[in-house]
This record gives sequence, C-alpha cells and structure tokens, in this order.
Amino acid sequence: MAGWRWFGAAVAAILAGAALAQTQGDVEAFLAGQTKDCAGCQLNERNLDRIKGDNGDFRGANFEQSRVTRASFVRANLSGANLKSADFNRADFRFADLSGADFTETLLFEADFSGANLKGAILNGVNLKRARLAQTKFDGAELIEADLRDARTSGNSFVGADVRRAILDRLNLREANLSGANFEFSDMIEIDLRDANLRNANLAGVNLYGANLNGADLTGANLEGANLERALMSDTKLDGAIYGQTIMPDGTRKGD
Repeated sequence: MAGWRWFGAAVAAILAGAALAQTQGDVEAFLAGQTKDCAGCQLNERNLDRIKGDNGDFRGANFEQSRVTRASFVRANLSGANLKSADFNRADFRFADLSGADFTETLLFEADFSGANLKGAILNGVNLKRARLAQTKFDGAELIEADLRDARTSGNSFVGADVRRAILDRLNLREANLSGANFEFSDMIEIDLRDANLRNANLAGVNLYGANLNGADLTGANLEGANLERALMSDTKLDGAIYGQTIMPDGTRKGD
C-alpha cells in the first residue's frame, strides 16, 4: 500500500511539473507574441507596457504589481485574474470579460472598460478617474473607496454592488440599474440619477447635494443621514424609503 501511495505522489509531482513547464512556456510564447492563450500565467512584477492581448485567454492569470500601461485586452477573457497593485493606466479592456477579477489598489486612470463585464470584480481603492465606462456592468462588484471622478459613464449596471465610501461626484448614471447597491457614506455630489433604479439601495450617509433624481425609483431605499439638499426630485418614487435625520432638498430634516 505504501508503494502505491509513493507511486501516486510521484505521478502527481510529474504532472504538476509538466503543468508548470507548460504555463512557463505559455508565458514565454505570449511575451514573444506567438500566442494569446495564457490562462493561469504568472505575469507578475513585469514591465508589460503596450502588450497586445486582444481576444486572448488570461483566465486566472497573475499580473500583480506589473506595469501594463497602454496595453490592449479588447474582448479578452481575464475572468478571475489577479491584477492587484498593478499599473493599467490607459489600458484598453473594451468588451473584455473581467468577472471576478481582483483590481485591488490598481491604477486605472483613463482605462477603457466600454462594454466590459466586471460582475463580481474587486475594485477596492482603485483610481478610475476619467476612465471610459460606457455600458460597463458592475453587478455584485466591490468598489469600496474607489475614485470615479470624471469617469465617462452611461448605460451602467451596479446591481447589488458594494460602493461604500466611493467618490462618484457628477457622474452620469441616468437610467442606470443600481438596485440593492450599497453606497453608504459615498460622495455623489451633483450626480445625474434621472430615471435610475435605486430600489432598496443603501444611501445612508451619502452626500447627494445638488443631485438630479428626477424620475428615479428609490422605493425602499435607505436615506438615513443622507444629504439631499438642493437635489432635484420631480416624480421621484419614494414609497417605503427609510428616513433618519435626512436633509431634504429644502434644507429641512426628515425622520427622527
């Protein structure tokens, strides 16, 4: 029996070594421009500026702490990839699958995520200033303390996303689906939320000063401690909304 166990362990070690060698071969082939199939590749702590990964397979790949500025991953599959603490400033992720990817503290200034799938992705503490986010899906994603100032947004979805303590000032989230999202203590000054779906969203402590909420659906939303001073709220649906020291558009407070 012991011999069989030793044999099984030896076979497993051989297979693991072969898989590692294959992955290393994929890395070298990708860097040489010979392939774009690099699932599970270890690409961390490298200079990958302007690398071309369009339509490639990078599922579960590791880019942690790499410099990948102005790289192109159009329509690539980076689901589950590790991109933590990397520099992807001005990278092109249009229509890419980034579901479940980890962008914790990643630099994404002016990156293009138009049409990308970021469902379930982790973007805590990221810099998304001036990023292109048209039709980007953030359902179930984490964007805690993310900075989206001047990001170019439209047609977005943040269903169930965790967006606490983020900076979302003056974004265009008109007609966006934000139902069930948690925006607690975020800054949303002068944001455009016309006709947006905010049903059951958590807006506790959110600064919505001067926001446009005309036609928005805030049914069941938590507005405790929110600042709605000078907000526009024509035809806003507020059935079942929760108030508590909420500053209303006219400066009065609502709720004990």
